Amino acid sequence: MPKHIAEQELRQIEERIAAYPRGVGITGLEEALSMAGIVMNRRSLLRRLSILIESSRIRATGAFKGRVYWPIMPESAEAAEPEESLIPLSEAGREVRSYVSQPIQRREPVGYQRDFLLSYPDSGPYLDDATRAHLHQIGRSHQEALPAGTMARQVMGRLLIDLSWASSYLEGNTYSMLETERLISFGQAAEGKDVLETQMILNHKQAIEFLVEAADEIGFNRYSILNLHAILSDNLLPDPEACGRLRQIAVGIGGSVYSPLSTPQLLDEYFHLALDMATAITDPFEQSFFALVHLSYLQPFEDVNKRVARLAANIPLVKHNLCPLSFIDVPKRSYVEGILGVYELNRIELLRDVFVWGYERSVKRYLSTREELGEPDPFRMKYRSALTEVIRHVVLQPTGDDREFVNAWTTEHIPEDNRQRFISLVHAELKGLHEGNIARFRLRPAEFKVWQEKTGKGER
Repeated sequence: MPKHIAEQELRQIEERIAAYPRGVGITGLEEALSMAGIVMNRRSLLRRLSILIESSRIRATGAFKGRVYWPIMPESAEAAEPEESLIPLSEAGREVRSYVSQPIQRREPVGYQRDFLLSYPDSGPYLDDATRAHLHQIGRSHQEALPAGTMARQVMGRLLIDLSWASSYLEGNTYSMLETERLISFGQAAEGKDVLETQMILNHKQAIEFLVEAADEIGFNRYSILNLHAILSDNLLPDPEACGRLRQIAVGIGGSVYSPLSTPQLLDEYFHLALDMATAITDPFEQSFFALVHLSYLQPFEDVNKRVARLAANIPLVKHNLCPLSFIDVPKRSYVEGILGVYELNRIELLRDVFVWGYERSVKRYLSTREELGEPDPFRMKYRSALTEVIRHVVLQPTGDDREFVNAWTTEHIPEDNRQRFISLVHAELKGLHEGNIARFRLRPAEFKVWQEKTGKGER
């Protein structure tokens, strides 16, 4: 079993990188560490660098041999002050912030506390009656009778961009909102950005599509969470086989005195217990916040744990047709301090303040978007899966005579009294298909481009 990564080792690497304000490559960093009497193999060094990047203590640009590591300069007190006042904190939230904002040397090292999970629900609920009632009141879309995922589909275009950008930003990604929109809508990667940053955002897009399209099937179960991790971590982990698997190694948390569980058997046990407990919760907002807390705290995977927790927090919201949580405008510092409060104190108050404030921001954004779109077409909603299947077949397997295929497919699958309307809907969608709306049919830009070149359609 690999030894726990000590905070001292991380700090030594961080200090060496800080001496290079214009960045340093891996070879130069190894030389600087060697001169300071610090010797470790490259694999160990890369692992520690990944931890420092994830915790936003350093940043990196480029890839492979051209990868450069940069120090992150501390923000001025003037820059930090506005963030302090953005989110109204409870008294308990301020207590947590006061502790975790201390230098790391003043905080007491702590390991995984099993009672934090095992004491629930006796220690719960995490959200009191008044908070849950408030969230239900503002987040309710009054579409409970419609299929799961209806609300999320209505705002899908905006959600893909917002949640992909905000969740990536919380990980230190430097893509702007506009660059994220261009990447998701048109497949245009931003110039000068690290390829890993581009991959991170594309992974978020695919993960959100998975949650929404599989709204009837997902839940707090092994299948959903493991596959969510596999999508979010695709092409980002040193060991590709670690995607979608519970970790078998110990991990460290950069910038924290918290040491997660290191025994694989216990990790597996508490992972399933946390999922079972989340499933048993009846209130979707309590479910959402519980998942955010305990998937972050357990750190069940080698990496990408907080991203999994943020998207998993949307599972009950998507299933119950509540406004989704995008984390848009959530200050990074407040979020990180809330997570540290969970890690080091097992206190959820600061993260809860951030969660509630962030949800209120999401509601204002998405309910207004839905109102602009109007009420959904019941016919389209009824045949949304069939519509997606036909559109995908036409684009991926063009026959040269789309009308013949659409007519034949409709005759076989759609009741007679609805066939003509369905055929008209298919042709309207094909006519209006462009690079900015293909995601709702689970099509990739490259697939759409091939179809365009073969048929000359979809050009705008």
